[in-house]
Amino acid sequence: MSAEPTTKTSGQRSRKDLACTAAASAYQKQFGADLKRRVVDEGEPFAIVQADTPHEIFHVMGIPIITNQWWSAYISAKQLSNHYFEVMAQAGYPKNSCKYCSLGLACTLANDPKTAPWGGLPKPTVLVARMTCDCIQHVFGQWADALGSEFFPMEAPAWEHKDPRWFAHSKDQWEQVYDADRIALAVSEMRDLITLLENRTGRKFDEAKLHYLMERINEQEGYIWEAAQAIGTARPCPVSIAEQMPNTMIPQWHRGSDWAVGHARRFRDEVMERIAAGEGSATNEKIRLMWIGAGVWHDPGFYQALEERMGAVFVWSMYMPFAGPQYIREVQGRPMEALASRICSMNEVLHLPPWMNGWMTSEAERCGIDACVVLLPPENRLSQSGTKITAEALEKAGVPVLMIDADMVDAANWDHDRMVGMVAEFLQKRGLA
Repeated sequence: MSAEPTTKTSGQRSRKDLACTAAASAYQKQFGADLKRRVVDEGEPFAIVQADTPHEIFHVMGIPIITNQWWSAYISAKQLSNHYFEVMAQAGYPKNSCKYCSLGLACTLANDPKTAPWGGLPKPTVLVARMTCDCIQHVFGQWADALGSEFFPMEAPAWEHKDPRWFAHSKDQWEQVYDADRIALAVSEMRDLITLLENRTGRKFDEAKLHYLMERINEQEGYIWEAAQAIGTARPCPVSIAEQMPNTMIPQWHRGSDWAVGHARRFRDEVMERIAAGEGSATNEKIRLMWIGAGVWHDPGFYQALEERMGAVFVWSMYMPFAGPQYIREVQGRPMEALASRICSMNEVLHLPPWMNGWMTSEAERCGIDACVVLLPPENRLSQSGTKITAEALEKAGVPVLMIDADMVDAANWDHDRMVGMVAEFLQKRGLA
């Protein structure tokens, strides 16, 4: 691995105000150890999947999954991303490859058990991804070949009905919001995936179990959404996104499980307790910030760096408030269709207009946002697609926007002190500090 300049400051740890944050991290650490035992040590059938695929199918069937984005964040947190991207470049891949989706492939191509987490991933039963951008087919197709497995692609078709206020009625009117034909296609693909999994693993799918799981997920997401609503109106903000993210996303990887439902309830309760006590993430909150983009997994302390110095608190990121409109579904006796409505739109509403800008400008107003910082990964086209339009919409709504050219998993161009200084200078220039 190439040496970093001595003047560069690496990622910083984040402060923990909630007891449940440590509990979530401990659970995920144990889960990671158990997952490694199952798929690496014991050779249990497993799948590598994108975050916007039907994880619930695998949960119902008891098939372990490794989510590509989780795996990328795991590699990045171990400060290994620079090394693996160098390996890709040396193998002839373009240096401007999409980092978030290709880091797992890079780790496999390196073929170095000494540096790879878990010694590298073994052959999975299948790799699953939605075709949300041009690079996905290449990344997952070549990853499947490198692992001696098979890629199961799922379509990501456009839809005619474009409602900028999709979030206002997605829970119960999901067939109208997401298009009946698109939902039907996703259901057909999920049934093909179920057949493949049953044939390859000998495990059976039970739709009644899916119905139960969907209702449990609704309960879990309801707790998270309740906390998100409270955080949006509370002054001061009781907990920054540095703790919102793990307390939302760790349960999301296990959504519908007894632990995930219980943890979401505990998180909600701790948030409410801090609000009732008047406790804030900063001792003197002055500026409420919005963060657009995936988390900077190699520097979680970035989000709390200006709290005491400037009273600038990151109160919003997509992960927590997304729980309400995109995860909660009235099942209506049709669990496969309800699940399909969630899956067939997840990336689109987060990254593409008019859904992205419609939702995020509404959220900025709901949460009293003073300014927004946007992560714009230079090589991630999907993350850029609607981001600039959303930034323009926020500026028109009176919310100043700072765009940062950096990557959520590639620390090569990230310097903690420089990035914090950039945000501070932006806030000063826009008259907020």
